Amino acid sequence: MKKSIQLVAVVCVLTFLGCKQNSEVSPETTTENSVTQGLGQSAVVDEASSPNIVQTASASKDHSTLVTAVKAAGLVDVLSNAGPFTVFAPTNAAFDKLPKGTVEGLLAPGKKDDLKNILEYHTYVGNLKTEYMQDGQEYEQVNAGKIKITKVGDKVFVNGSEIIASIPTSNGIIHVINDVLLPK
Repeated sequence: MKKSIQLVAVVCVLTFLGCKQNSEVSPETTTENSVTQGLGQSAVVDEASSPNIVQTASASKDHSTLVTAVKAAGLVDVLSNAGPFTVFAPTNAAFDKLPKGTVEGLLAPGKKDDLKNILEYHTYVGNLKTEYMQDGQEYEQVNAGKIKITKVGDKVFVNGSEIIASIPTSNGIIHVINDVLLPK
């Protein structure tokens, strides 16, 4: 009987110590969680999945101005979400066609709403593949403006700007264009 009581006492002590040890949180874990908790979808690191729209654009040397604009407009997390989204992505050369100072002016903090409106005009909620686009179709963009599709032979145009490449991503598709689409 005495051995049974001792055994129960030892089990209780070990259980108590084990529970106490598991309930303690190290300062490193708390700091890491609080930092991660404040970040959005763009902070998720997943090296096994295909890159999303923002990751794909960020990896393109031809879209650095677009990525800078997306960051300035605060749209990185939105465009990193599940989607699907279709983004008509102007190249750096497209931004260079705008009047001098336009891009710099739109990147100013006081112009965030104007910049966001323009970028939302380049974004459709859904997955628009060129093979399904028909001549004369119109699509309502995120900012409620409409774009118009034109087809000439095998070429597809959005508001007169040719889609020169289409890149599938994990959360939609990017259609590369050589013009900046301006809302009407």
